[in-house]
Amino acid sequence: MSNTDSGRGPSPPFPPVPGPYPLRPGTVPVAAPLPLSAQAASPAVPRPVPVAVRPVPVPVSQPVSSGVAPAARPIPVAPRPVPVSVVPTGNVPVVKEDADDGETPDPTARAARAAPPWLVSLVVHMVLVIILALLTIPLLNKNQVEITAQYAEELGEQLIDDNLQSPESLDMDVKIPELSFDTLPTDSPLAAPPELDISLLDANKATDDIPAPSIGLALSGREAGSKKALLAAYGGNATTEEAVRRGLEWLARQQMKDGGWSLTGPYPDGASIDNRLSATAMALLAFQGNGQTHLVGDFKNEVKRGWDFLLKMQNPDGYFEHDSAAHHRLYAQAQATIALCEIYGMTKDEKFKRPAQLALNFAHKAQSPEGGWRYEPQIDSDTSVTGWYVMALQSGLMAGLEVQSPALDKINQFLDRCGHENQSKYAYKPGMEATLTMTAEGLLCRQYLGWKHEDERMRQGIEFVLANPIDYADQNVYYWYYATQACHHMDGEHWNRWNAVMRQAIPEAQLKTGNDRGSWAPSGDRWGPHGGRLYTTCLSIYMLEVYYRHLPIYKWRLQ
Repeated sequence: MSNTDSGRGPSPPFPPVPGPYPLRPGTVPVAAPLPLSAQAASPAVPRPVPVAVRPVPVPVSQPVSSGVAPAARPIPVAPRPVPVSVVPTGNVPVVKEDADDGETPDPTARAARAAPPWLVSLVVHMVLVIILALLTIPLLNKNQVEITAQYAEELGEQLIDDNLQSPESLDMDVKIPELSFDTLPTDSPLAAPPELDISLLDANKATDDIPAPSIGLALSGREAGSKKALLAAYGGNATTEEAVRRGLEWLARQQMKDGGWSLTGPYPDGASIDNRLSATAMALLAFQGNGQTHLVGDFKNEVKRGWDFLLKMQNPDGYFEHDSAAHHRLYAQAQATIALCEIYGMTKDEKFKRPAQLALNFAHKAQSPEGGWRYEPQIDSDTSVTGWYVMALQSGLMAGLEVQSPALDKINQFLDRCGHENQSKYAYKPGMEATLTMTAEGLLCRQYLGWKHEDERMRQGIEFVLANPIDYADQNVYYWYYATQACHHMDGEHWNRWNAVMRQAIPEAQLKTGNDRGSWAPSGDRWGPHGGRLYTTCLSIYMLEVYYRHLPIYKWRLQ
């Protein structure tokens, strides 16, 4: 409140005291003299001393003439004096009674009365504002829910998890992502470390100067510590990881009582033909790509049950016996071989070593004379099935298992026959036209089989892929899966261009609500009717795990 009131001048600090006596400047009121009779009867009392700002003479009435000699000067008897003070009001002094008679005024009250009116007004208004704010704020927050959907590109830099990280960890340039005890170079980044015969029975050997073995790091990015660093270094973020998590949760809900998975259901939009081996292997690859095993992870029970189901299907020759269409069987066999080699390479659990080696041995025997694989063992070849077997053999190398080199040489010979435009593009079979899908798969095979990063044929092929980024108007998850891996291995500007679209589009297409939240619909996909919802979901999860699922080849390959 202001100390002015609409321009009428300042308000008086206190209202005037009413009284029957008019006042003149410089005077104070006194009591009227008593009648003489009262005076004669009244005993003499000491003259009261009035309290005033300054001494003021008090006029005395003249005695009344009665023919009698005047007595002594009468002294007026007044009521008990009240201390007064003069408060100026304009040009007229005003009498104001003080506090209780004979008591010392309270300093706090005196200070309050002496405070300027604008200060009192300010304090009162501040108290009112605070009270109103305390009453209003809870009402504003009551029953309000705000939901905002944003994706990776809109969020910018993000933390990988809930723990705050230093800026250096978010801007990492990982050049040699070695484990702390790995100091020697490796001939192949896909090779497993050699096994050392170290006995712990002799305590004296515990301090021997044994050089640390060279470590094959291709699968080590899935470990918790490496995963965070690689996500930051290669463009993954909280959005991509959340999409992976939701996808794995959807897969966990689809696991059947026997521990396996199915391509046809119990979810909607299943495949037209079931293949329990393929469905289970693909689900396990999704979990393992995130670092989940039967020993560690939030989904270790699902992984354990999946492997209990899958291992029962393998016969002594390494083949997984199952009921499915004939043209699906070697696809599924290759997928199961990849998953088996990975779980052994990640855990070194001995119960997986022999089954994994048996599966690799079967892959060698099933290779056709042309150099690749197709629908039946040793009969015909196509780039599609061959690509899965290249990954199976490379997974065996990562796990430290035996892989025959002649098998790899024959694959190169087959790809030469499928190549176009100086081997920069590839066809499904020799003599057929090159396609985007087969080009991406063929280039990935060439990368694993030894082509150099600066090979002009490789760079031309990758540019062809980059000219056809992810577009859900023309959905082809199978092509995107292979293109994502090939571009990731190329790294640098090639990977940045592909990832800028991939990490945005794939999470956006994931279902966010309903019973199938976390999955990706197969409708509109070129191969959706053949693989169904589980197929498109698993391939989408693989793409979002690419930051750590396999380390980029050319970062660590010795040129």
